[in-house]
Amino acid sequence: MNWNQQRTNEAPNPVAGNPNIAKVYLTGVYVRLSVEDGGLGKESESLLHQEQFLMRYLEQHPELILTKIYRDNGETGTKFDRPGFSMMMDDLRHGAINCILVKDLSRFGRNSALTGMYTNITFAKYGVRFIAINDNYDTIDPNSVDNDFAGIKNWFNEFYARDTSRKIRAVNKAKGERGEPLTTNIPY
Repeated sequence: MNWNQQRTNEAPNPVAGNPNIAKVYLTGVYVRLSVEDGGLGKESESLLHQEQFLMRYLEQHPELILTKIYRDNGETGTKFDRPGFSMMMDDLRHGAINCILVKDLSRFGRNSALTGMYTNITFAKYGVRFIAINDNYDTIDPNSVDNDFAGIKNWFNEFYARDTSRKIRAVNKAKGERGEPLTTNIPY
């Protein structure tokens, strides 16, 4: 099964008839890139790199069947009213997916309270497995030490977003005080 087949959601079922695999997960892959990270406009290389990284993981885990790729380009992780995220949650509620795969917790969200609510409450309510590869987070093993640190990682992800916002505001304030233009379009 190659990446292009999976990317177009035409992947064959590699676990059909395989008695060694106990459960199959209909997997939604979620990728996000904020404006600050270079998102928006044409499809970013970073989004493609995230997708390729996640596709390699899927190839190594045949129990995870790619159902759909959800993308949010140019969307902040501090809010959860993102188009791709909303579509993924609709599919989750309707049973189209029962597993969500992300590169890391920060790609899922940068609001520690809401990220924790989704990973600990909402996904458990719907019986959804959630995997954040780089953070070694997998809800299939609730006793994992890495899962215990997820709350701390979520807090740091939120802090990073707040810190970046403060720095951008400080740079813009300094530019304004020096009389430098803050935009390319002059407001009238």
